[in-house]
Amino acid sequence: MRDRHQRATALVFAVHGAVAGTLATRMPWLQEHHGIDTGVLGLILLCPPVGSFLTMPLTARLAYRFGARATTRTLLALWCASLALPVLAPGPLWLVPAFLLSGAAAGMSDLAMNAQGVLVERRLGRSVMSGLHGMWSVGNLCGAGVGAVAAQAGLDARAHLILVAVSLVAAGAAGSRALLDDGPAPDEKPPSRFTVPPRAVLLIGLIGFFATFAERASGQWAAIYLTDVAGAGAGVAAAGYAVFTACMVAMRLGGDFVVRGLGPVATVRAGAVTAVLGGVIVVASRTPVPVIAGFALFGAGIAVVVPLVFAAAGQVARTPAEGVAGVATITWMSGLVAPPVTGWLAGAFAFPFAFALVTCMVAAMIWPARALRPRPGAAARVPVGAACAD
Repeated sequence: MRDRHQRATALVFAVHGAVAGTLATRMPWLQEHHGIDTGVLGLILLCPPVGSFLTMPLTARLAYRFGARATTRTLLALWCASLALPVLAPGPLWLVPAFLLSGAAAGMSDLAMNAQGVLVERRLGRSVMSGLHGMWSVGNLCGAGVGAVAAQAGLDARAHLILVAVSLVAAGAAGSRALLDDGPAPDEKPPSRFTVPPRAVLLIGLIGFFATFAERASGQWAAIYLTDVAGAGAGVAAAGYAVFTACMVAMRLGGDFVVRGLGPVATVRAGAVTAVLGGVIVVASRTPVPVIAGFALFGAGIAVVVPLVFAAAGQVARTPAEGVAGVATITWMSGLVAPPVTGWLAGAFAFPFAFALVTCMVAAMIWPARALRPRPGAAARVPVGAACAD
């Protein structure tokens, strides 16, 4: 029975990732269809994170009002359905509300499914969050792969995204019936409409800020770093990014076994040391092979940190949704600022200087990692009889 809940939650993560991967492949079609240049598209693509940031704090209240399972299923369906919004926009200006709504659905469903991951961990009594995030990456790769095939075949993006949206809505609805539920206690007060991070979450959020900054900075700039600093060609640079991503996915899929053996604190510290070693290699090298190896170590080292941050935040707050919402506010902010800040540092100084600072941020995770230590008194309820729906 427990495995059923875990499989359902893993499917939710995979479906969520598939939506993101699918949408990313049709951005060139959107740009060509609406006749907008790269600068305008870049401004429009600020809308999804803005929509997410503005609406994510509402997730905890929705979970309180409707329950964790119903909230997750509904928000996931909205995220899947939002695939059709950008491609059905009648003009460029309509892309702004389309992406604001899409971002809102993405962020809120992301919080809801991570809260589900916390409930599963409580039910099982062991770490599963890293593997769940690994399933998101698997779904993302699958969505991107199908999208690439559809684009190569010349399939109209409207037909492609509507078909995928309907399929993913159906898959998410059918597969998420076994999600866990978490109703409020009789005397529990509803969360505020806009939840700010509780004090206990702030230190955990700091770890998430550093890890997310490192992940987004590397993901955005690894290929360009290889080209500008290591003199790599376009193919080798792309391969370097692929190696970084593959190491993150592989580590997340197997990270739960490491966490169960070492515990979250030792896992994060060992990962930070591994990532720092990789960062030193990246900064010190000027040829492609060692730089790629450095990025591989960097990706493997930081891979499990964010999943553990979400798990820990869900344990220390009053409810999983509140804890996850609090730490997600911090990590999403980090994800927003990481690419431009890294680019600015690289332009003002040099790429090695920028990534030296990113490496220092990773090293700074070692001390506060103690905040991820499991707290015996943090185990919370999962109501008996509300575990699954048939």
